[in-house]
Amino acid sequence: MEVHVARFALLLCITVATSASSQTCAPKKVNDNPWFHVREMLIGCWTSFVTEDNTEVHILNLAAMDEKIFSLNFTNAKPMNLILTSPETLYCLCNINADVNIYLSNSSAITLYGNQHHNNVHKQDFPTQDEELVRWAQQKFGGVTSFTTVRNLSNISSKGIAGTTNTSSHHCVLKNEDASEKHFMKIERTSLASPFTSCSPQQQIPSGEAELHIINIPENASTCNVSLRMDTKEIRVFLRGPQGTTWIILSQHTRFGSNNDILLPALAHRVPPSYTVNSDNAEDVQRKALDVFKVSTFTSYTELRPVGSTIIMALVRNESPAEPSPETVPEPVATDITPQQMPLLMQLYTSHDYVSPLDPNTRVQSDKRIYAEISGHTLGDIILTIKVIGCIVRSKGSCPVVKDLPFIPEACSPNSCPNSTRLSFSLDQLQELTSTTWDLECTVKLCSSEKCGDGGRVKRNLEVTQPCLQPPTPPCFDFGLPGVLGIAFGGFLIGVLLIGALWFIKIKTGYPTGLDMRSTAANLPGCPCSGAKRQPVSTNPSPSENSSANASIGSTQSTPTSSMA
Repeated sequence: MEVHVARFALLLCITVATSASSQTCAPKKVNDNPWFHVREMLIGCWTSFVTEDNTEVHILNLAAMDEKIFSLNFTNAKPMNLILTSPETLYCLCNINADVNIYLSNSSAITLYGNQHHNNVHKQDFPTQDEELVRWAQQKFGGVTSFTTVRNLSNISSKGIAGTTNTSSHHCVLKNEDASEKHFMKIERTSLASPFTSCSPQQQIPSGEAELHIINIPENASTCNVSLRMDTKEIRVFLRGPQGTTWIILSQHTRFGSNNDILLPALAHRVPPSYTVNSDNAEDVQRKALDVFKVSTFTSYTELRPVGSTIIMALVRNESPAEPSPETVPEPVATDITPQQMPLLMQLYTSHDYVSPLDPNTRVQSDKRIYAEISGHTLGDIILTIKVIGCIVRSKGSCPVVKDLPFIPEACSPNSCPNSTRLSFSLDQLQELTSTTWDLECTVKLCSSEKCGDGGRVKRNLEVTQPCLQPPTPPCFDFGLPGVLGIAFGGFLIGVLLIGALWFIKIKTGYPTGLDMRSTAANLPGCPCSGAKRQPVSTNPSPSENSSANASIGSTQSTPTSSMA
């Protein structure tokens, strides 16, 4: 029995040990890292400058060269003035077209071979220091299209497209850059000893979960600035380096942990070290990363010794990295340039419950209150707060009108609206303006703890309509049964009173009920004929009097005074 227990315990220990070892891996030297491309970032610039005759101006600075021979193939290049400079003795196999002019310093030790356009090679006295050379080119040609520094160049060729960037900058400002982003030329370097050791554990992260990549710079390596460019999907990275190392995260969907400072150019924010890793041993670093992200395995482990003070690491898939097109070339990002802003979204609502978003094409009456929610994406584990500084509305048209738009912050708890802020504003001041289409623009700051950085501006289209003024509606009285009965009874009383008044007048005036005007006249007081006696009339009048008698009778019937005559 004891033998079986001992065997079971031994088997259990072997299983645990195997499981623990499967969580880590031993790095090995590789020629090409399957997960990252590493390039050195050197001094350079890239602008949209061209001369008046549409000629570009390029400066190629050849730094340390292990091989002294390189090739230059610019047969399909656009018209350009190409300035070559190097502190070393070099030999160039040159092939250019008639529109390419090459400028060499009088003191240059660069020798050109194979060039058919010998008249296109010019030797002049110009400085070789970077800044001074740029100033000389600006004075001679009016500006500089690009300045590129390359180490260990083996071949450089033109792609036959314009060599300008898609920005509006015409002024060359030297800074660290990734020369491979200049799409108009292809740069090939001499293969050197790989600075990598890397590995991947047998147990991989399940599909659908975010990848975890571990990057380790040994303690005895030189300190440097390392820029990391990932793809758009969510990635987790654990970064470890000697003290003084700075990691620059250029992607927005990256979660990170590190024992060094991390710079977020999108927020102009520096994150201090969040973890302590005393050992640079591969297994120790891997276990620390697993503990930090609370996972059981990782995607890759990379260990490197940088060859320069500034490098860029780009996460790649198993396929070769695609060349950026002229329209989608990203801006070179370094520690000393203006950072790009984090993308923000503004959504409008018509009620304070923030349930039904407002369609961008829906017209809003200017006498209504509008509610807005501004949201953004966080980077890594950092917690950000969005603070609105001010809002304006700008009319669309040939003569735009700009109005400040006062706002009121609305309640917004982290649970109900994470990584966002809410506000409301009134459009009353737009009622007197004729424009109906406006751009609503708010300036924001992004804050972490007590530190805030410029968050840029967020814009939203706003369609406004003036309220329809309705004429006042006359009051409508609703009469019930009591009201109808009251009106009927009131009418009856009024009729009775009128009849009574008429009866009273009859009694006082003695006005008869008949239409006998003669009896009326006889009974009227004050009438001069009322007290006179009627003269007797002969019953047998003579024939001669018949006519006058008939006339007299007719007159008497119509007028009392005629009979008296």
